[in-house]
Amino acid sequence: MSERDVADLVFEQPLNERVRTFLRLELLFAQYRHHRKDGAVHGVRSTLHALLDLLVVISRSDLKNDILKELTDQYHHLTRLAAKPSVDQERLRGVLAEITAALNELQQLATQFANSLLRGSDFLTSILNRSTIPGGTCGFDLPHYHWWLSQPRAHIERDLDAWFADLRPFERAILLYLKLLRSSVQPEAVSAGNGIYLHTPTGPCVLVRVLVPAAAGVYPEISAGRHRFTVRFMGLRDISSRAQQAQSDIAFQLQCCNL
Repeated sequence: MSERDVADLVFEQPLNERVRTFLRLELLFAQYRHHRKDGAVHGVRSTLHALLDLLVVISRSDLKNDILKELTDQYHHLTRLAAKPSVDQERLRGVLAEITAALNELQQLATQFANSLLRGSDFLTSILNRSTIPGGTCGFDLPHYHWWLSQPRAHIERDLDAWFADLRPFERAILLYLKLLRSSVQPEAVSAGNGIYLHTPTGPCVLVRVLVPAAAGVYPEISAGRHRFTVRFMGLRDISSRAQQAQSDIAFQLQCCNL
C-alpha cells in the first residue's frame, strides 16, 4: 500500500448506469469474499446473502454482453498502442493477457446464467424471497435453511462453490475493467475554493474519483450533469450533528476516468 493510499480517502461517482452497476458488483464480491472466510453460522448466512445479491444484480440486465464489449474495445485500443515505441511492452503484454483470459472465461458462460440458477433452485429462491423481510430467514420461517446451516462445513463449502462457479469469471472481468478504468488517467492536483469545485471535463468521463487527504476532515458531495460536475466538500463535527459546507480552500486530487 502506498503512502497516498494511507493518507487519502477515495470517493467515486459513476456517471452512467453501467459503471454504477459494476461498482455495486465490486462491493458485493468483496463482501462475499470477506464473509466466505467465516465458517460460523452467521458468516455463512452473510456469504449466501451476498451471493444472492450478486445473482439478483446480474440477472436484471445483459451484463455479460456489456462487460464483453467493454473489455473487447479496450483490448483493441491497447493493441493499437503496441506500435508506439514509448509504450512499456512487457506491461502491455501482461494487461492484454489478462483481458484475453477474462474474455475467454466470459464467452463460455450462458448469457442468463444468473436467472437460470435462481429459477432452478427452490432453496435459493425461498431464501431470496424471505430476505427482504427483516429477520425473515429465521429457522421457523425456513426450516430447510436452518437444516442446511447445520451441515458439515465441507458440505456447505461444496454448495457455495457450485453456486459461485459461474460468478468467478464475472468477478474477474468486472474487477479487471474497474482496474483499467481507474488507471486510465493520473490524478490531478486541484483546489476547491471555499469548499466548492466546478469542473468541465475536456473529454468523455464515466467515473469521477476524488482523493481527499484524510487529515482534512471533510468528504465530497459530487453532483454530476451531462457537461460538468460540482464537488462540494462537507464537514461533520460529530455523527449526530448536521454536515456543514467547508469554508476554507480544500486541496485534493481529481481523476476523470474513461476507457
